[in-house]
Amino acid sequence: MKTTIKDVAKHAGVSIATVSLVINNNTRISSETKRKVLRSIKTLNYHPSRSARDLVSKKTGNIGFLLTDDHFLRTEPFYSKIFLGTEFEARDGEYYVLLTTVKSNFTKEDSLPRFILEKSVDGIIIAGKVPQNLIDRICVLEIPIVFVDYETNINGHSHVLIDNVQGGIIATNHLLELGHKNIGFIGGDINHPSIHDRFLGYKQALEKANLNVNPSHIFNNTLYTNRQNGYVLAKKLLEHNEGITAVFACNDAMAFGAMQYLRDNGIKVPDEISIVGFDDVDVDLLLKPPLTTMRVQKMELGIEAFRLIVEKLKNNNSSAKKILVPVELIVRESTKQL
Repeated sequence: MKTTIKDVAKHAGVSIATVSLVINNNTRISSETKRKVLRSIKTLNYHPSRSARDLVSKKTGNIGFLLTDDHFLRTEPFYSKIFLGTEFEARDGEYYVLLTTVKSNFTKEDSLPRFILEKSVDGIIIAGKVPQNLIDRICVLEIPIVFVDYETNINGHSHVLIDNVQGGIIATNHLLELGHKNIGFIGGDINHPSIHDRFLGYKQALEKANLNVNPSHIFNNTLYTNRQNGYVLAKKLLEHNEGITAVFACNDAMAFGAMQYLRDNGIKVPDEISIVGFDDVDVDLLLKPPLTTMRVQKMELGIEAFRLIVEKLKNNNSSAKKILVPVELIVRESTKQL
């Protein structure tokens, strides 16, 4: 039979609350009592449960991981990898990670996630863009939050972000170095911080190369950055511009859609048009040709987010931090010297 905290208390001749105080290293317990309890724990081979540790601390030992449902589709592995980074980092520590999703069109009338309503988490990691009214409702509760892959203007909360500006610069410079000058950009909502910053990097690279940023080479919309949208925007870009020789897509899903449009219209990649994506998801290698892209250390984003939320939980006075995770150019076969 598994040893319980009650067994330890009986063996040591103390109360259950005293055992919990010892487990939580409470300084109110005398050295003699502490030694006695620890001796009983060792003798009985007792492994404290989370509930025993939290009997005194009033903490749940849980960290919530929240994202919108459209970010957790099977066709969208990016955020799954971020979650795995968080979960892997938590495995040997003091916290469990609870995952939930909310509707991407979350409204004021919708209920908050159950683990928030039931106060089942000590802090929350919010991954990707979520509705502002959801953020506002959570912030009122004064729960520690770390935002990952989405920058907000909310003070007091840490952020773990991709170095999107630098990534945009590197991707565009790669195309420039291959001799391309007429480089199109396709993206989703330009007001999304990640897309905005990748576009900013594209723009800065062109300006540094003394090239004009041609508005007709830039196509954005407010739709989701998926393959279908990449197809639509690539079509618009090429219908309005005859001289495009390269495309920088704001993420890999958009790049996939662009490549499909080019294939459907008999345009060869990279012989006629080079394409660079952003993210480096697993399916990139299965494309024909394999996609040149900016590699995002997705698991590293999750690891850093977990470390920051734990730091905040252990020291509520710790200051908010902003961590930029670097990206790396992965050259495959979708880009070619002009």
